[in-house]
Amino acid sequence: MNIKRALVSVSDKTGIVEFCRALQDLGVEILSTGGTARALAQAGIDHVEVSDYTGFPEMMDGRVKTLHPKTHGGILALRGNPEHMRQAEAYGVRLIDLVVCNLYPFQKTVSVEGVSREEAVEMIDIGGPAMIRAAAKNHAHVAVLTDPAQYSESLEEMRREGGISEAARRRYALAAFQLTANYDAAIAAYLGGEEPFLAQNISAQMERIQELRYGENPHQKAAFYRVKGQDSPWAQMKQLAGPELSYNNILDADAAWGAVRDFERPTCAVVKHTNPCGLASRDDMREAFRAAFAADPISAFGGIAAFNRPVNEPLAKTIRASKHPTSGQRLLLHLLIAPEVEPSAALLLSRSKSLRILTLPLLEEAQVRYRSVEGAMLVQEGDGLNQTEADWKSAAQRAPTETEWADLRFAWKCAKHVKSNAIVVAKGETLLGMGAGQPNRVHSARIALAQAGLQAEGAVMASDALMPFLDTAAIGAAHGIRAFIQPGGSVRDKDSVAVADAVGAAMVFTGARHFRH
Repeated sequence: MNIKRALVSVSDKTGIVEFCRALQDLGVEILSTGGTARALAQAGIDHVEVSDYTGFPEMMDGRVKTLHPKTHGGILALRGNPEHMRQAEAYGVRLIDLVVCNLYPFQKTVSVEGVSREEAVEMIDIGGPAMIRAAAKNHAHVAVLTDPAQYSESLEEMRREGGISEAARRRYALAAFQLTANYDAAIAAYLGGEEPFLAQNISAQMERIQELRYGENPHQKAAFYRVKGQDSPWAQMKQLAGPELSYNNILDADAAWGAVRDFERPTCAVVKHTNPCGLASRDDMREAFRAAFAADPISAFGGIAAFNRPVNEPLAKTIRASKHPTSGQRLLLHLLIAPEVEPSAALLLSRSKSLRILTLPLLEEAQVRYRSVEGAMLVQEGDGLNQTEADWKSAAQRAPTETEWADLRFAWKCAKHVKSNAIVVAKGETLLGMGAGQPNRVHSARIALAQAGLQAEGAVMASDALMPFLDTAAIGAAHGIRAFIQPGGSVRDKDSVAVADAVGAAMVFTGARHFRH
């Protein structure tokens, strides 16, 4: 399809002067409006003002300028329809072959702190979406460009082929409808108020970060998207080394990053199948890693390590020196994540060709979380509840010691990141054992205590939800647990408290739970 006439009206003027100069060199007549027309005039590019073409001036502070039959008739006319062509000639409608348009920066405007509702509403584009949708609808005859990144590609094709192909027009039309759909969704979210995700209808705008080799299994196709409008750490992710990320890598990495982000002290989490098999906080990150790895060195193999501090060369050497407890094999990690990895550390770690090295920013947990089920979506607030001892109740005869309080705080944060039913055993701000995803809490407790072994003596135990019976507390007490933390709220709470009192253990009720399914 040859391009004889183009309508150009853009808010983002990146590259527009150069693009229109190239159109002019190709003999394309340019219609333009407002600020775009002024930019073209200053650059000495020939163009026709839309108001001169329509015979109708821009009015109402520019709110009305392209909304005219001569404009939309030129875009929407079907070239192979004799009646359309007759009407176009009768009413002086010039056929428009190319529409170049992008939209008022609504999302950028509303992201500015303190912006007024009136300022936001003025950034709702009307004429732009109308032209874009009209051109996209009639892509059999009209090309529509909505992104400066499309300019060079389209020019190259026009120079090479003398026009823009049907396949390219279809691709540009798809991008155009995606743009207007996301634009309207952003407006709806803004007008929906503080909790738009609880509205009757929502539209989560997704932007692809990258394609993946496959999904959970090789026969499943997959891609990775971010939710536009959310300040996602994944949108700022940088991969410094290693093979392409997989679907399962990202799930595990997200779990690991969420875990270390919750701790203020230097903390390392080692994650396997989205559960932390090792987690420790220390003043020195190397010691945090050693403690996290030692908690379950067998499960750590093939796992993911996350750090909430930069990884330097000494830490990288410590990681490289870690070995399997029985085979003596060097520790195999599939992925390492930190807010920063020093170049010398990255060079040393990248000797392991299978290790993916990522940097992510330590952002706060997202306010809205999405999760899919078959053909539907669950939406909830993030689990950003932060509690202190002031929010908790010491329910047993003996209150926790200062050391126990530190371990209880640590264990409670760990339990938030272990799949329900979650039981965590911890001591010295180190995860010693955890039971995850079991059908009942007692099984989780047995698994966690077996992993902790003799170290359970004098340790603390955290349960992500209430203990409905005394058996969980009883098995913990029998293994030497001397401080418990749980939400409380069971009709049999007094039975669990009695178990703690019988062995002189402390028991703390948080009044809140941290289920993670």
